[in-house]
Amino acid sequence: MEQQDLKGQINAEKLPRHIAIIMDGNGRWAKKHGKPRVFGHKSGVTSVRETTEAAAELGIEYLTLYAFSTENWSRPKLEVSALMRLLVETLSREISTLSKNNIRLQAIGDLSRLPDATRRALEAGIEKTKGNKRMTLVLALNYSGRWEIAEAARQLAQQVQQGDLEPGDIDETRIGERLSTGSIPDPELLIRTSGEARISNFLLWQIAYAELHFTPVFWPEFRKENLYEAILDFQNRERRFGKTSEQLVSK
Repeated sequence: MEQQDLKGQINAEKLPRHIAIIMDGNGRWAKKHGKPRVFGHKSGVTSVRETTEAAAELGIEYLTLYAFSTENWSRPKLEVSALMRLLVETLSREISTLSKNNIRLQAIGDLSRLPDATRRALEAGIEKTKGNKRMTLVLALNYSGRWEIAEAARQLAQQVQQGDLEPGDIDETRIGERLSTGSIPDPELLIRTSGEARISNFLLWQIAYAELHFTPVFWPEFRKENLYEAILDFQNRERRFGKTSEQLVSK
């Protein structure tokens, strides 16, 4: 179906506020084309640009992209180094485009472990776009859902130890506030590309009630129409949050 036909079917009143994407399949796509894995990562930048533009045009408030997990450090050193250089190049090149489109950049994860050049480029982009309000683009870098929950637990334990918090006061709200996404709403739609159907340690707490959309499309091939398809899939589902269909109808 044509891109505009898909976009025209989307109900602007039922958009997810926050979409999260596991950008998977760069390496396999590159191998399929007889190219090194890094070629796939470079080609995926176009998909990031198209998806960000499409989300902003629709009125999505938050878009979170899983760019680099803590587990990715175990990949070959050459690939990791190339990825970090690519991040610097992409951030330096794309920040002006984000600003022109009134898009704010944020990041989640243990950023202290990133190479200095990568971290500086990221911090510069965050600073330059901090006043933008159309949409927030969140990059998950050196990120792990389990790490994030453990960090929140450590912070709460420290407060209890210092006498600033009672153990009985710890609830879901307090834990959620101490996550790296504490200031933004949980994703309502999680997309994973490349045909894999797993979460891979991404936003484990936050996606408790997210709708999951798995597509066979490799990330370098992901375009606006693929995002529209995912949103239409989301809009055709019944979100019950533990209730019955009858309860929703009677509201």
